[in-house]
Amino acid sequence: MPDLIRLYIQQCLIGFALSAAFVAMLFTFNVMNLWHLVTHTEGGWLAAFLLFMFNGIVFSGVQFGIAIMRMKDDDDDDDDDRGMMIPADAVPVRVAANRR
Repeated sequence: MPDLIRLYIQQCLIGFALSAAFVAMLFTFNVMNLWHLVTHTEGGWLAAFLLFMFNGIVFSGVQFGIAIMRMKDDDDDDDDDRGMMIPADAVPVRVAANRR
């Protein structure tokens, strides 16, 4: 399996685990009375599943983006080996005056 595919699957699993923890915390702390809504309505468990899925999609996408941005780039040319900086002297500039 290519390394990038393995990285993507790993980050997706981490994102969905974070989503499960987030939804569990929402229900545990009963934010906006979500636990009551899920347990006392007919489609509550579907809503909880969709909350988990959509948060999982968002969290896994963010997790993969962070992982890609943190990857090391070996051909980076941002080193400080630019040589000695020589300050430029102030050179007078002539400006033509427009008289009306």
